[in-house]
Amino acid sequence: MKLKLKSLALSALILAGIGACRSRQAEEPTTAEKIESNPRGEGQTITFAFEKGSGHNHPTFALWLEDAEGNFIQTLFVTRSIATGIFDRVEISNGQWQPGQAKRPSALPYWSHQRGIMDDEGYYLPSPASPVVDAYSGATPLSNFVLTTRSDKALPQKFRILFEVNQTWDWNEYWTNEKYPENPHYKASCQPSVVYSVQVDLTDKLPKYHLNPIGHGHFSGEDGRLYTDLGTLTTALAIMSRGVISIE
Repeated sequence: MKLKLKSLALSALILAGIGACRSRQAEEPTTAEKIESNPRGEGQTITFAFEKGSGHNHPTFALWLEDAEGNFIQTLFVTRSIATGIFDRVEISNGQWQPGQAKRPSALPYWSHQRGIMDDEGYYLPSPASPVVDAYSGATPLSNFVLTTRSDKALPQKFRILFEVNQTWDWNEYWTNEKYPENPHYKASCQPSVVYSVQVDLTDKLPKYHLNPIGHGHFSGEDGRLYTDLGTLTTALAIMSRGVISIE
């Protein structure tokens, strides 16, 4: 009798576990979120299909254009927190979290330095007084998404599309919470941003272009260099599993 009761209890636990797994699966979006930026642009239509990876956890990101020599052309999309300098979670003196203004130079340092606009405190960051305009920014997508955007004007035959992504408090065994204990900008990020790129030649008329990682930004945003050693990154490289670009 005791054996039978144990068997029934085990079966109930298994069924409950299966039910929980199905419930979590049901919560996952079945289709990619569709977002749009710069609909009044007069250049090429660019579509970016983002598939999240196992390390995805509310990242911030920017997508932008450069010419073949690496000169900044324009931002295509940047998440609103970076675009405005207003974040959903800013720590205040009593230990509570609330929305508010913050400087996060470690978030997307490569994009922000390539953009080349300095605020009145010497940071290469947008701010509430000088934000990225709404046409090029939006809320952070929660999962997979497809972004449809346009360049401001017709693009040269050869150019580059870049994507930089990062998320807060993303530690690993190398980028620990105590690696730079006196640097608050580092501690807001830990693992640095990952930069992806693809070269485009419009004469090739390829249907799709795949973004590939080319380096990471400075761990605290102190400079705009591209650091090409990715060997210390783990979950940061798994924020995105695949990024596909198409151009019309």
